[in-house]
Amino acid sequence: MKTAELVLTQDWDKTFPKSDRVDHSKVTFINRYGITLAADMYVPKNAEGRLPAIAVSGPFGAVKEQCSGLYAQTMAERGFLTIAFDPSFTGESGGQPRYMASPDINTEDFMAAVDFLSLHDKVDPDRIGIIGICGWGGMAINTAALDTRIKATVASTMYDMSRVNAKGYFDSENNEEARYKLKAAINAQRLEDYKNGSYKRAGGVIDPLPDDAPFFVKDYHDYYKTDRGHHPRSLNSNDGWNMVGCQSFINQPILQYLNEIRSAVLIIHGEKAHSCYFSKDAYESMTKDSKYTENKELLIIPDAVHTDLYDGGGKNAIPFDKLEAFFREYL
Repeated sequence: MKTAELVLTQDWDKTFPKSDRVDHSKVTFINRYGITLAADMYVPKNAEGRLPAIAVSGPFGAVKEQCSGLYAQTMAERGFLTIAFDPSFTGESGGQPRYMASPDINTEDFMAAVDFLSLHDKVDPDRIGIIGICGWGGMAINTAALDTRIKATVASTMYDMSRVNAKGYFDSENNEEARYKLKAAINAQRLEDYKNGSYKRAGGVIDPLPDDAPFFVKDYHDYYKTDRGHHPRSLNSNDGWNMVGCQSFINQPILQYLNEIRSAVLIIHGEKAHSCYFSKDAYESMTKDSKYTENKELLIIPDAVHTDLYDGGGKNAIPFDKLEAFFREYL
């Protein structure tokens, strides 16, 4: 297996300040589809021996220079070797065509990160965990249901991307007619793209923000379209995914066999987040008729909205002390 030569930015271009308590470097690894992934590695300064390790990714349409990097750097400050990676087809990672998503390939991206960490000379391969944020929170749990090497998983402010694509926000389009119209529109776009020889982008977070925009759209705008979280490689900050990029999520559900996950899982969500129902339902599915409930937990953060768990929302909403305690117990 050969990794591709990626062009990686060496300058610090994150949306968060650089810590003087960790060593930072760029690394690459390959998934089983031959796609080379780019990651930022964070190692506690003066660390000795093999360390517990955590792979981090998300949100859906974000890049590692945004909140996944913040999570990774913070956990490295607390003694873990971490990587924050860009999923296939996005950011600095490889994969053609660009700006596509896949429930299979994106689950594989997490598993490839586990491959990389397991063979790293600074990592204890028996102490590996993952963190997924927003849409990659769902991918992280999906990976935990498949990869027995993972000892602990955190899903923060998670989305079930299959559910929201197939049923709409709040399951408001959960009917055959709505799904048919959606599929017909995407398939028509496929022909336009083929004729044009290029993929039309769906657009990122709407800007300027309409006065009548729902709160969750305002919430995303406040992160992705402002100095708080804007990044030039982030799909959500710019032109978004390809219009056909997420088609396979409509009839390829994730989060199957959640109640068979034996490893530890911590699901974190904001009390006032529009997306909180995804976490509550995932936790219910994970613990229903399960023999492995003692190491499962749903933590609701009072008064927090969805993006508060991206960067703390100015109120330290991310419970890093809890994350540290969780990973120390299970790694």
